[in-house]
Amino acid sequence: MRSDIDGLMAKRELQAVIISGGEHPNTIRRYLSNGIDIHGGLVVKKLGEAPALIVGIMEIEEAQKTGLTVLTHNDFEYAQILKAAEGDANKATIIFWGKILEKFAIPAGKIGLYGTGDLHIIIERVKQLAAMYPQYEFVGETGMTLFDEAFVTKDADEIRIIREVAQKTSDVLQATWDFIGSHSADGETVVKADGSALTIGDVKRFVRRALLDVELEDTDMIFAQGRDGGFPHSRGESKDGLKLGQPIVFDLFPRQLGGGYFHDVTRTWCIGHAPEKVQKIYDTVMQAFKIAVDSYEEPGQPTKTMQEAVMTYFEEQGHPTGRSQPGTTVGYVHSLGHGVGLNIHERPSISHLAKEDVFQKGNFITIEPGLYYPEEGIGMRVEDSFIIDENGALVSITPFRKDLVLPLRGAQ
Repeated sequence: MRSDIDGLMAKRELQAVIISGGEHPNTIRRYLSNGIDIHGGLVVKKLGEAPALIVGIMEIEEAQKTGLTVLTHNDFEYAQILKAAEGDANKATIIFWGKILEKFAIPAGKIGLYGTGDLHIIIERVKQLAAMYPQYEFVGETGMTLFDEAFVTKDADEIRIIREVAQKTSDVLQATWDFIGSHSADGETVVKADGSALTIGDVKRFVRRALLDVELEDTDMIFAQGRDGGFPHSRGESKDGLKLGQPIVFDLFPRQLGGGYFHDVTRTWCIGHAPEKVQKIYDTVMQAFKIAVDSYEEPGQPTKTMQEAVMTYFEEQGHPTGRSQPGTTVGYVHSLGHGVGLNIHERPSISHLAKEDVFQKGNFITIEPGLYYPEEGIGMRVEDSFIIDENGALVSITPFRKDLVLPLRGAQ
């Protein structure tokens, strides 16, 4: 969590971290800016000191809402630097960074670079910074990075926001259930009042509007029917009409409007009725879900134990898994879950291959077993998001029902 940043920096022998990026959402910049992402700004955090923002003059008012120290380009005489560089913005930027290092009195040593940007520019800029300021080593990271480690556990303020997003997401699920259920069927097709098919595109448009009404935004939801649902990340075909009795994998992972905390939930629905073979698969996945939840014991437990319990159950039921048949494209083909936060996928990983990840207080994770048989027209996944609370308990924050059959209430 945020309070761990200095310790994580010290472990990496970093004198400072600088988070850069353009005008697009920047997860790490938002994280260090108390949940407000100032587009185009830099965050500078010196070891042992609070982060500070450096922004353009048009961003001052928004930047001050972060509660951080705010400096502008004018404080570093950027306009004069650019003039002296004869309009060469790249050359001016290198000199500008030097003034930043001087202003914050960053000692010689390692400086961690994080954020977003164009790879070709970043590679060249690091070369130029290293040549201009040889007393510093500008470094990046792979694997479990500083901010990956920080993101693993959430503090009380983050948990409060996460719960709010979870409730709003569940409200949208209920609204979507009611919207579909308000229609009727003509034969095997769900239809609107004018007799035309209710399509996947219609449903997605409804969901996007409902999310916006509660200050959330869609990040490319999955609403995949029949064979498409048998491919875990198929988004579904917008033109397809909804059919009775076909399983629909509805994976909704919205975030706060403008880029913020995510929620992640999946339900599988059959409209009107569920064929026997679909019901059987559903019952199997629901039992796997129960096994996963029941297998949790306490913080410090390796996350892989939860995945292994689910894999053992699926294998006993005759379904291939990534352990029994590595690379399988049918059966249970993915990990059981993952961390969530400002990114939709964070650590810890709940996988049999995650050798070092353990459950911790403050985790915000998903549990999402599934079975996939596309040539049989079946995809089935059920997912809740959970937190591990201050008492070490695993608590679902996705209260929406897990019914398989979604009945139609419209006139027949």
